Amino acid sequence: MLRRVAVGQRSLHAYRGLVPEHVLDELRDAAAPLRGARILQLNATAYGGGVSELLRSGVPLLNDLGLAVDWNVIHGETEFFKATKAMHNGLQGAPQVLSDDELAAYAQATAENARALDGDYDFVVVHDPQPAAILDETGRRGARWVWRCHIDTSQPNQQVWQFLRPFLGAYDAAIFTMAQFVPADFPLERVAIIAPAIDPLSPKNIGLDMETAREILDWIGIHREIPLVTQVSRFDPWKDPLGVIRAYRMVREEFPGLQLALIGAMALDDPESWEIYQQVTDDVGSDPLVHVHTNLTGVSNLEVNAFQRVSDVVVQKSIREGFGLVVSESLWKGTPVVAGRAGGIPMQMPHGVGGHLVDSVEACAARIVELLGDREAAAELGERGREHVREHYLLPRLLAEELRLLGSLA
Repeated sequence: MLRRVAVGQRSLHAYRGLVPEHVLDELRDAAAPLRGARILQLNATAYGGGVSELLRSGVPLLNDLGLAVDWNVIHGETEFFKATKAMHNGLQGAPQVLSDDELAAYAQATAENARALDGDYDFVVVHDPQPAAILDETGRRGARWVWRCHIDTSQPNQQVWQFLRPFLGAYDAAIFTMAQFVPADFPLERVAIIAPAIDPLSPKNIGLDMETAREILDWIGIHREIPLVTQVSRFDPWKDPLGVIRAYRMVREEFPGLQLALIGAMALDDPESWEIYQQVTDDVGSDPLVHVHTNLTGVSNLEVNAFQRVSDVVVQKSIREGFGLVVSESLWKGTPVVAGRAGGIPMQMPHGVGGHLVDSVEACAARIVELLGDREAAAELGERGREHVREHYLLPRLLAEELRLLGSLA
Protein backbone atom coordinates (compact mmCIF):
# COMPACT_ATOMS: atom_id res chain seq x y z
CA MET A 1 0.00 0.00 0.00
CA LEU A 2 2.82 2.44 0.73
CA ARG A 3 4.10 3.92 -2.50
CA ARG A 4 7.79 4.55 -2.92
CA VAL A 5 8.39 7.83 -4.74
CA ALA A 6 11.01 7.74 -7.47
CA VAL A 7 13.40 10.70 -7.39
CA GLY A 8 16.20 11.85 -9.65
CA GLN A 9 19.87 12.36 -8.95
CA ARG A 10 21.44 15.44 -7.47
CA SER A 11 25.02 16.46 -6.67
CA LEU A 12 26.03 18.81 -3.90
CA HIS A 13 28.67 20.18 -6.26
CA ALA A 14 25.89 21.71 -8.39
CA TYR A 15 25.08 24.16 -5.57
CA ARG A 16 28.49 25.81 -5.60
CA GLY A 17 28.16 29.48 -6.46
CA LEU A 18 24.50 29.55 -5.44
CA VAL A 19 24.73 28.55 -1.77
CA PRO A 20 27.35 30.07 0.57
CA GLU A 21 30.38 27.79 0.72
CA HIS A 22 30.32 27.57 4.52
CA VAL A 23 26.80 26.13 4.33
CA LEU A 24 27.92 23.43 1.89
CA ASP A 25 30.81 22.59 4.23
CA GLU A 26 28.41 22.31 7.17
CA LEU A 27 26.23 19.88 5.21
CA ARG A 28 29.21 17.67 4.31
CA ASP A 29 30.34 17.65 7.93
CA ALA A 30 26.85 16.73 9.19
CA ALA A 31 26.51 13.91 6.66
CA ALA A 32 29.92 12.31 7.21
CA PRO A 33 29.16 10.41 10.47
CA LEU A 34 25.83 9.20 9.05
CA ARG A 35 27.20 7.76 5.82
CA GLY A 36 25.35 4.52 5.07
CA ALA A 37 22.47 5.29 7.47
CA ARG A 38 19.09 4.03 6.26
CA ILE A 39 16.40 6.72 6.46
CA LEU A 40 12.71 6.59 5.61
CA GLN A 41 10.81 9.79 4.84
CA LEU A 42 7.06 9.24 5.26
CA ASN A 43 4.33 11.67 4.25
CA ALA A 44 0.88 11.89 2.65
CA THR A 45 1.41 13.05 -0.94
CA ALA A 46 4.06 13.08 -3.65
CA TYR A 47 2.93 16.37 -5.17
CA GLY A 48 1.03 19.55 -4.50
CA GLY A 49 2.61 21.00 -1.37
CA GLY A 50 5.75 22.26 0.30
CA VAL A 51 6.53 18.96 2.05
CA SER A 52 6.60 16.99 -1.19
CA GLU A 53 8.74 19.68 -2.83
CA LEU A 54 11.27 19.54 0.00
CA LEU A 55 11.46 15.75 -0.14
CA ARG A 56 11.76 15.61 -3.92
CA SER A 57 14.82 17.85 -3.73
CA GLY A 58 16.27 16.69 -0.44
CA VAL A 59 16.13 12.90 -0.82
CA PRO A 60 18.42 12.68 -3.89
CA LEU A 61 20.88 15.14 -2.35
CA LEU A 62 21.11 13.05 0.83
CA ASN A 63 21.69 9.95 -1.27
CA ASP A 64 24.50 11.77 -3.06
CA LEU A 65 26.07 12.41 0.36
CA GLY A 66 26.23 8.68 1.11
CA LEU A 67 23.01 8.08 3.00
CA ALA A 68 20.40 5.53 1.92
CA VAL A 69 17.11 7.41 1.89
CA ASP A 70 13.68 6.16 0.78
CA TRP A 71 10.58 8.30 0.41
CA ASN A 72 7.23 6.57 0.91
CA VAL A 73 3.72 7.98 0.64
CA ILE A 74 0.88 6.58 2.71
CA HIS A 75 -2.41 5.41 1.21
CA GLY A 76 -5.84 6.68 2.14
CA GLU A 77 -9.39 6.88 0.84
CA THR A 78 -11.25 10.16 0.48
CA GLU A 79 -12.74 9.89 3.97
CA PHE A 80 -9.27 9.61 5.49
CA PHE A 81 -8.05 12.76 3.76
CA LYS A 82 -11.21 14.63 4.72
CA ALA A 83 -10.43 13.65 8.31
CA THR A 84 -6.78 14.71 8.10
CA LYS A 85 -7.68 18.04 6.50
CA ALA A 86 -10.10 18.63 9.37
CA MET A 87 -7.29 17.67 11.73
CA HIS A 88 -4.92 20.05 9.95
CA ASN A 89 -7.40 22.90 10.29
CA GLY A 90 -8.05 22.07 13.91
CA LEU A 91 -4.35 22.04 14.73
CA GLN A 92 -4.13 25.53 13.25
CA GLY A 93 -6.92 26.68 15.55
CA ALA A 94 -10.13 26.16 13.59
CA PRO A 95 -13.13 25.54 15.93
CA GLN A 96 -14.31 22.41 14.13
CA VAL A 97 -14.10 19.07 15.93
CA LEU A 98 -13.43 15.59 14.59
CA SER A 99 -16.53 13.46 14.18
CA ASP A 100 -16.71 9.81 15.14
CA ASP A 101 -16.66 8.88 11.45
CA GLU A 102 -13.52 10.96 10.89
CA LEU A 103 -11.79 9.40 13.89
CA ALA A 104 -12.70 5.94 12.59
CA ALA A 105 -11.43 6.73 9.09
CA TYR A 106 -8.13 7.95 10.56
CA ALA A 107 -7.74 4.83 12.71
CA GLN A 108 -8.54 2.47 9.84
CA ALA A 109 -6.10 4.08 7.40
CA THR A 110 -3.40 4.22 10.07
CA ALA A 111 -3.74 0.50 10.75
CA GLU A 112 -3.65 -0.34 7.04
CA ASN A 113 -0.55 1.79 6.41
CA ALA A 114 1.18 0.39 9.48
CA ARG A 115 0.69 -3.16 8.17
CA ALA A 116 2.16 -2.11 4.84
CA LEU A 117 5.25 -0.50 6.34
CA ASP A 118 8.32 -2.63 5.75
CA GLY A 119 12.06 -2.19 5.42
CA ASP A 120 14.89 -1.98 7.89
CA TYR A 121 15.71 1.63 8.80
CA ASP A 122 17.91 3.48 11.25
CA PHE A 123 15.69 6.58 11.18
CA VAL A 124 12.06 7.22 10.24
CA VAL A 125 10.99 10.83 9.68
CA VAL A 126 7.21 11.26 9.71
CA HIS A 127 5.72 14.46 8.31
CA ASP A 128 2.63 16.15 9.75
CA PRO A 129 -0.50 14.56 11.28
CA GLN A 130 -1.56 12.25 8.43
CA PRO A 131 0.93 9.42 9.22
CA ALA A 132 1.69 10.48 12.81
CA ALA A 133 -0.08 7.53 14.51
CA ILE A 134 1.73 4.83 12.54
CA LEU A 135 4.47 4.51 15.17
CA ASP A 136 1.80 3.64 17.74
CA GLU A 137 0.83 0.66 15.54
CA THR A 138 4.26 -0.57 14.43
CA GLY A 139 6.57 0.10 17.35
CA ARG A 140 10.08 1.37 16.85
CA ARG A 141 11.50 -1.65 14.99
CA GLY A 142 14.98 -0.62 16.05
CA ALA A 143 14.76 2.84 14.41
CA ARG A 144 14.84 6.35 15.79
CA TRP A 145 11.58 8.14 14.96
CA VAL A 146 11.22 11.89 14.36
CA TRP A 147 7.95 13.76 13.86
CA ARG A 148 8.26 16.81 11.59
CA CYS A 149 5.42 19.31 12.02
CA HIS A 150 5.16 21.80 9.17
CA ILE A 151 2.07 23.68 10.38
CA ASP A 152 1.31 26.32 12.99
CA THR A 153 0.18 24.43 16.10
CA SER A 154 0.66 27.34 18.51
CA GLN A 155 -3.06 27.58 19.35
CA PRO A 156 -4.55 24.21 18.44
CA ASN A 157 -8.16 23.22 18.81
CA GLN A 158 -7.99 21.19 22.01
CA GLN A 159 -10.25 18.36 20.87
CA VAL A 160 -8.05 17.74 17.85
CA TRP A 161 -4.80 18.24 19.75
CA GLN A 162 -5.76 15.91 22.59
CA PHE A 163 -6.60 13.25 20.02
CA LEU A 164 -3.23 13.55 18.26
CA ARG A 165 -1.01 14.17 21.29
CA PRO A 166 -0.90 10.59 22.68
CA PHE A 167 0.48 9.29 19.39
CA LEU A 168 3.50 11.62 19.61
CA GLY A 169 4.85 10.59 23.00
CA ALA A 170 6.75 7.58 21.63
CA TYR A 171 8.81 9.59 19.15
CA ASP A 172 12.47 10.24 19.88
CA ALA A 173 12.33 13.87 18.76
CA ALA A 174 10.20 16.41 16.93
CA ILE A 175 10.94 19.26 14.57
CA PHE A 176 8.97 22.50 14.41
CA THR A 177 9.48 25.54 12.19
CA MET A 178 9.30 28.00 15.08
CA ALA A 179 9.53 27.69 18.86
CA GLN A 180 6.16 29.46 19.11
CA PHE A 181 4.53 26.55 17.28
CA VAL A 182 5.32 24.00 20.01
CA PRO A 183 2.18 23.40 22.13
CA ALA A 184 2.67 24.05 25.83
CA ASP A 185 1.93 20.43 26.74
CA PHE A 186 3.96 18.83 23.95
CA PRO A 187 4.91 15.33 25.17
CA LEU A 188 8.58 15.28 24.08
CA GLU A 189 11.58 17.00 25.57
CA ARG A 190 13.71 16.64 22.45
CA VAL A 191 12.44 19.37 20.10
CA ALA A 192 14.47 20.98 17.32
CA ILE A 193 13.54 24.27 15.68
CA ILE A 194 14.41 24.06 11.98
CA ALA A 195 13.00 26.37 9.33
CA PRO A 196 12.22 24.97 5.87
CA ALA A 197 14.05 26.08 2.74
CA ILE A 198 13.78 26.19 -1.03
CA ASP A 199 15.82 24.35 -3.62
CA PRO A 200 17.44 26.89 -5.99
CA LEU A 201 17.94 24.14 -8.58
CA SER A 202 14.37 22.83 -8.70
CA PRO A 203 12.30 23.63 -11.82
CA LYS A 204 10.34 26.14 -9.76
CA ASN A 205 13.45 28.10 -8.77
CA ILE A 206 16.12 27.42 -11.39
CA GLY A 207 17.42 30.40 -13.35
CA LEU A 208 15.07 31.47 -16.13
CA ASP A 209 15.72 34.47 -18.38
CA MET A 210 12.97 37.05 -18.47
CA GLU A 211 12.19 36.67 -22.15
CA THR A 212 11.61 32.93 -21.77
CA ALA A 213 9.51 33.56 -18.66
CA ARG A 214 7.36 36.07 -20.55
CA GLU A 215 6.92 33.67 -23.45
CA ILE A 216 5.70 31.00 -21.01
CA LEU A 217 3.11 33.43 -19.63
CA ASP A 218 2.13 34.49 -23.14
CA TRP A 219 1.26 30.87 -23.79
CA ILE A 220 -0.93 30.79 -20.67
CA GLY A 221 -2.76 33.98 -21.65
CA ILE A 222 -1.07 36.62 -19.49
CA HIS A 223 -0.68 40.02 -21.18
CA ARG A 224 2.98 40.95 -20.97
CA GLU A 225 2.39 44.69 -21.37
CA ILE A 226 0.02 44.89 -18.36
CA PRO A 227 1.25 44.87 -14.71
CA LEU A 228 0.73 41.58 -12.88
CA VAL A 229 0.13 40.63 -9.25
CA THR A 230 0.23 36.92 -8.34
CA GLN A 231 -0.53 34.68 -5.40
CA VAL A 232 0.79 31.11 -5.53
CA SER A 233 -0.71 28.82 -2.89
CA ARG A 234 -3.06 25.96 -2.29
CA PHE A 235 -6.72 26.86 -2.53
CA ASP A 236 -7.07 26.94 1.22
CA PRO A 237 -9.03 29.27 3.53
CA TRP A 238 -5.86 29.97 5.55
CA LYS A 239 -4.27 31.48 2.41
CA ASP A 240 -7.25 33.86 2.09
CA PRO A 241 -7.61 33.88 -1.71
CA LEU A 242 -10.94 35.70 -1.43
CA GLY A 243 -9.19 38.39 0.60
CA VAL A 244 -6.57 38.67 -2.15
CA ILE A 245 -9.34 39.26 -4.71
CA ARG A 246 -10.85 41.98 -2.52
CA ALA A 247 -7.47 43.69 -2.14
CA TYR A 248 -6.86 43.43 -5.88
CA ARG A 249 -10.17 45.16 -6.63
CA MET A 250 -9.13 48.02 -4.36
CA VAL A 251 -5.79 48.30 -6.17
CA ARG A 252 -7.57 48.47 -9.53
CA GLU A 253 -9.04 51.80 -8.49
CA GLU A 254 -5.48 53.13 -8.83
CA PHE A 255 -4.27 50.76 -11.57
CA PRO A 256 -7.34 49.91 -13.68
CA GLY A 257 -5.53 47.56 -16.09
CA LEU A 258 -3.82 45.47 -13.41
CA GLN A 259 -3.89 41.67 -13.83
CA LEU A 260 -4.25 39.17 -11.00
CA ALA A 261 -3.14 35.54 -11.17
CA LEU A 262 -4.20 33.00 -8.55
CA ILE A 263 -2.12 29.85 -8.96
CA GLY A 264 -2.74 26.75 -6.86
CA ALA A 265 -1.79 23.08 -6.78
CA MET A 266 -4.53 20.52 -6.21
CA ALA A 267 -3.15 17.81 -3.92
CA LEU A 268 -4.45 14.34 -3.12
CA ASP A 269 -4.44 14.98 0.62
CA ASP A 270 -6.49 18.21 0.44
CA PRO A 271 -10.09 17.57 -0.68
CA GLU A 272 -11.17 20.94 0.73
CA SER A 273 -9.20 22.70 -2.02
CA TRP A 274 -11.93 22.00 -4.58
CA GLU A 275 -14.48 23.84 -2.46
CA ILE A 276 -12.23 26.89 -2.15
CA TYR A 277 -11.39 26.73 -5.86
CA GLN A 278 -15.11 26.88 -6.67
CA GLN A 279 -15.59 29.86 -4.35
CA VAL A 280 -12.70 31.65 -6.07
CA THR A 281 -13.96 31.00 -9.60
CA ASP A 282 -17.47 32.07 -8.60
CA ASP A 283 -16.11 35.31 -7.12
CA VAL A 284 -13.92 36.06 -10.14
CA GLY A 285 -16.70 35.39 -12.63
CA SER A 286 -15.80 36.41 -16.18
CA ASP A 287 -13.28 39.14 -15.32
CA PRO A 288 -10.74 38.91 -18.18
CA LEU A 289 -7.96 40.39 -16.04
CA VAL A 290 -8.12 37.69 -13.36
CA HIS A 291 -6.45 34.36 -14.18
CA VAL A 292 -7.08 31.28 -12.05
CA HIS A 293 -4.88 28.27 -12.80
CA THR A 294 -3.92 24.95 -11.22
CA ASN A 295 -1.52 22.10 -11.92
CA LEU A 296 -4.52 20.37 -13.54
CA THR A 297 -4.78 23.13 -16.15
CA GLY A 298 -1.16 22.93 -17.20
CA VAL A 299 0.43 25.32 -14.69
CA SER A 300 3.13 23.47 -12.84
CA ASN A 301 6.59 24.23 -11.45
CA LEU A 302 8.15 25.88 -14.51
CA GLU A 303 5.10 28.05 -15.05
CA VAL A 304 5.10 29.06 -11.37
CA ASN A 305 8.76 30.01 -11.79
CA ALA A 306 7.75 32.29 -14.66
CA PHE A 307 4.85 33.84 -12.72
CA GLN A 308 7.04 34.60 -9.70
CA ARG A 309 9.75 36.06 -11.93
CA VAL A 310 7.58 38.21 -14.20
CA SER A 311 5.08 39.46 -11.59
CA ASP A 312 5.46 43.03 -10.41
CA VAL A 313 4.35 41.98 -6.92
CA VAL A 314 3.75 38.56 -5.36
CA VAL A 315 1.13 38.32 -2.62
CA GLN A 316 0.97 35.70 0.11
CA LYS A 317 -1.93 36.87 2.23
CA SER A 318 -1.90 34.03 4.73
CA ILE A 319 -3.99 34.21 7.89
CA ARG A 320 -2.19 31.27 9.50
CA GLU A 321 0.98 29.82 8.05
CA GLY A 322 3.57 27.21 8.87
CA PHE A 323 6.34 28.81 6.86
CA GLY A 324 5.17 29.80 3.38
CA LEU A 325 7.85 28.57 0.97
CA VAL A 326 6.40 30.69 -1.83
CA VAL A 327 7.69 33.79 -0.06
CA SER A 328 11.32 32.64 -0.30
CA GLU A 329 10.67 31.35 -3.82
CA SER A 330 9.53 34.79 -4.94
CA LEU A 331 12.28 36.65 -3.11
CA TRP A 332 14.88 34.33 -4.65
CA LYS A 333 13.78 35.74 -8.01
CA GLY A 334 14.11 39.31 -6.76
CA THR A 335 10.36 39.93 -6.77
CA PRO A 336 8.94 42.02 -3.91
CA VAL A 337 6.27 40.39 -1.74
CA VAL A 338 3.26 41.62 0.22
CA ALA A 339 2.44 38.95 2.79
CA GLY A 340 0.33 38.28 5.84
CA ARG A 341 2.06 38.67 9.19
CA ALA A 342 1.63 34.98 9.98
CA GLY A 343 3.75 32.03 11.08
CA GLY A 344 7.16 31.81 9.49
CA ILE A 345 6.61 34.58 6.94
CA PRO A 346 8.18 37.37 9.06
CA MET A 347 11.34 35.26 9.38
CA GLN A 348 11.72 35.50 5.62
CA MET A 349 10.89 39.21 5.47
CA PRO A 350 12.52 41.13 8.32
CA HIS A 351 11.91 44.88 8.32
CA GLY A 352 13.12 46.51 5.12
CA VAL A 353 13.85 43.19 3.41
CA GLY A 354 11.83 41.63 0.62
CA GLY A 355 8.60 43.57 0.88
CA HIS A 356 5.86 44.35 3.36
CA LEU A 357 3.91 42.48 6.05
CA VAL A 358 0.20 43.23 6.40
CA ASP A 359 -2.66 42.42 8.74
CA SER A 360 -5.73 43.30 6.68
CA VAL A 361 -7.17 43.41 3.18
CA GLU A 362 -6.93 47.21 3.19
CA ALA A 363 -3.25 47.17 4.18
CA CYS A 364 -2.55 44.55 1.55
CA ALA A 365 -4.07 46.76 -1.14
CA ALA A 366 -2.20 49.85 0.08
CA ARG A 367 1.16 48.09 0.02
CA ILE A 368 0.58 46.71 -3.47
CA VAL A 369 -0.25 50.23 -4.67
CA GLU A 370 2.94 51.50 -3.02
CA LEU A 371 5.15 48.92 -4.73
CA LEU A 372 3.50 49.39 -8.14
CA GLY A 373 3.97 53.14 -7.81
CA ASP A 374 7.67 53.05 -6.90
CA ARG A 375 9.39 50.42 -9.02
CA GLU A 376 12.90 51.42 -7.90
CA ALA A 377 12.10 50.92 -4.21
CA ALA A 378 10.32 47.67 -5.05
CA ALA A 379 13.38 46.38 -6.90
CA GLU A 380 15.63 47.24 -3.94
CA LEU A 381 13.35 45.38 -1.54
CA GLY A 382 13.35 42.36 -3.84
CA GLU A 383 17.13 42.29 -4.15
CA ARG A 384 17.60 42.49 -0.37
CA GLY A 385 15.11 39.67 -0.10
CA ARG A 386 17.09 37.50 -2.52
CA GLU A 387 20.27 37.91 -0.48
CA HIS A 388 18.42 37.11 2.75
CA VAL A 389 17.12 33.88 1.22
CA ARG A 390 20.59 33.00 -0.03
CA GLU A 391 22.02 33.28 3.47
CA HIS A 392 19.24 31.57 5.39
CA TYR A 393 16.66 29.64 3.36
CA LEU A 394 18.33 27.43 0.77
CA LEU A 395 18.10 23.63 0.89
CA PRO A 396 21.64 22.67 2.04
CA ARG A 397 21.21 24.65 5.26
CA LEU A 398 17.98 22.80 6.04
CA LEU A 399 19.51 19.38 5.37
CA ALA A 400 22.55 20.14 7.51
CA GLU A 401 20.36 21.03 10.50
CA GLU A 402 18.20 17.93 10.07
CA LEU A 403 21.25 15.66 9.82
CA ARG A 404 22.76 17.17 12.96
CA LEU A 405 19.58 16.23 14.79
CA LEU A 406 19.68 12.66 13.46
CA GLY A 407 23.34 12.41 14.37
CA SER A 408 22.55 13.42 17.93
CA LEU A 409 19.96 10.62 18.13
CA ALA A 410 22.18 7.90 16.66
